[in-house]
Amino acid sequence: MIKKIKLLFVAVGLSMTFGITSCKDFLDRDPQSLVSDKDAFKNFVNFQGFTEELYHCIPDFTNAYWTNSWNWGEDEIQSTAQTFHFCVKIDNGDFWGWQRNFDGWQAGWMDRNNNQTNDDRFAKSLWGLGWYAIRKANMGLANIDKLTDATQEEKNLIKGQLLFFRGWYHFMFMQYFGGLPYIDKVLPGDQKLTLPRLKYSECADKAAADFREAANLLPANWDNTTAGKRTLGKNQLRINKIMALGYLGKNYLWAGSPLMNSVSGGSRTYNAEYCKKAADAFAELLSLCESGEAPYSLVPFAQYYTNFYTTGQNWNIPGGTEAIFRGPYYGANNSNWGTSKQYSPLIISEGDVKFLPTSNYVNYYGMANGMPIKDVTQADSESGYNPEYPWKGRDPRFYNDIVFDGVKMVAGSIPNASEANNRYANLHTGGSYRDIATGSRTGYLLFKFVPRTANKYDQGYSYDKSLNIHLPYMRLADVYLMYAEAAAQGYGSPTGKSASYSKTAVDAINVIRDRASVGRVASKFLGSLDLFMEEVRRERAVELSFEGHRFNDLRRWLLLTQSPYTLKKSLEFDRASTLDPNKDPKENRVLNIRETTILERKFTDKHYWLPLKNNDANLYLEFAQNPGW
Repeated sequence: MIKKIKLLFVAVGLSMTFGITSCKDFLDRDPQSLVSDKDAFKNFVNFQGFTEELYHCIPDFTNAYWTNSWNWGEDEIQSTAQTFHFCVKIDNGDFWGWQRNFDGWQAGWMDRNNNQTNDDRFAKSLWGLGWYAIRKANMGLANIDKLTDATQEEKNLIKGQLLFFRGWYHFMFMQYFGGLPYIDKVLPGDQKLTLPRLKYSECADKAAADFREAANLLPANWDNTTAGKRTLGKNQLRINKIMALGYLGKNYLWAGSPLMNSVSGGSRTYNAEYCKKAADAFAELLSLCESGEAPYSLVPFAQYYTNFYTTGQNWNIPGGTEAIFRGPYYGANNSNWGTSKQYSPLIISEGDVKFLPTSNYVNYYGMANGMPIKDVTQADSESGYNPEYPWKGRDPRFYNDIVFDGVKMVAGSIPNASEANNRYANLHTGGSYRDIATGSRTGYLLFKFVPRTANKYDQGYSYDKSLNIHLPYMRLADVYLMYAEAAAQGYGSPTGKSASYSKTAVDAINVIRDRASVGRVASKFLGSLDLFMEEVRRERAVELSFEGHRFNDLRRWLLLTQSPYTLKKSLEFDRASTLDPNKDPKENRVLNIRETTILERKFTDKHYWLPLKNNDANLYLEFAQNPGW
């Protein structure tokens, strides 16, 4: 049985005799695991073992607790049975909730009391292990010259990984908290800290230098290296050129986005120069993938679900050829304990905490012809949408991701005759699935990350089904969409492109739509940059739905505080006739369709950044708290 995806070099360097006291609070070690710096860095195998602890600092945000919250935009709402998850706190404007001292359940993946680099998924948090990982990366870089018993290829592999991780953990912090000190050396533990917070752009430039050098040092495919052949076929998680280029581009695009540009001293618009740099990095990545030099490609739409989960494959990690960056999976069968049950209503499942797609967000899934839905309650001749048949003719990704009224949910037998009515999704107003505490509050269910069999009757989440849910931090589809945004904003046009790549911004959007057999971007959206950006934002909303991107997208676009992005709604409607189980549910007619606002989030400008911990912000004058907190 595969308990986790292992990085196979012997990790002799998990903790060293120097620097250990600064990490003692959250990294307890067996004394026998302590090794000298001479042993840790003397050859490639040992140094790689030292480096691989950095991988085990990456939180698995999809399986970090029994139930898991990672969608914090207007995309998702939680059932009311519990209120401890961060998504509920964000809805209430309480952004302090990311911090462990405001989370008595210890359910959040951003900060926890007990942090370890072992196999415990509950012992991983970004803040707790991220700073440790930065220090460890700096320790490795400070000792890189001690790696004498190694080839040049091996030295490049070690240094490239260390640089990537130093850049990645800084980037992850920056996108939530803004400009911070960029720690690029081992800080002495016996001296007072005075490092000032940098501008966002200054941090981004330093991260970019690390990502760029990492990309120059690392191969596109470890399997094609001499060192990588020792673990041939098991190198998918190892940091490579594509991962470094992906985050080089993302780092530049974020720095060029309206929020980050504004706090760096620019205007509340895009920074074209950063966007051009982002487009060039993405162009280099996409060229390597499309030429076959790098082992990444979009998975066929028939296997689209393998981006997010596998079942019946002995807990094989999801992602296929499309996942670019993801962390290790910390244990077999973990998904089955909670994540797999947090989407289906209690009436056919287990557990009380449920995460529901908001109806306003589901509206972004337009029609199969590629046109958006202007108003879900009104007929539209241009798109072909009919509010009496709201499930008909939709974007194929809608049918993959979203469960709507009348969809068959239970394939096998239902022993209790009184429960037989629950075989089909009763999501109409007053239906059995519409329970605000433990069912759907919105008229929809999210099944992008679980099979339809994930219910108590079909037992799709039982141990023998080996269901593994594990979302990547970055996949290839995201890169195409980021390239489209960067190229359009960098060059001021939907047909903008990097000089080093053949595709324009609109071409990149159409690559993603072609995969799903969705109509291409209509000519009406190509007449201006503003119109095109409406489709760019909608395409990101659909293709990357519920994968943890929306909150940061709304923030960097300066839309988080703006209506309608502050609203979370439900879809209310009546069935026009008794449900016919022999009829395709897409053909079901509805009456009295309308939307109701469940809540409105009361945000101000301070909510564009998470608050730092007060204990940290009070350490010294130069490390100031974020405005408004």
